[in-house]
Amino acid sequence: MSDDSTPPDSKPASKKKGIQAPRITKKTAVVGAAIGIGSAAIVAALLYTNRDTSGGKS
Repeated sequence: MSDDSTPPDSKPASKKKGIQAPRITKKTAVVGAAIGIGSAAIVAALLYTNRDTSGGKS
């Protein structure tokens, strides 16, 4: 046993050896925004193509 009184799981991830907290850079933010916009465009296109074009009751 070690002399450290805290259990190893209670330490923050950034304080453990060899583990770094993930960083959000400008590039990752732009990629994330592009994925979000692309996903929204796909959903909008699917909703547009699947709408009813019969014009109501006839």
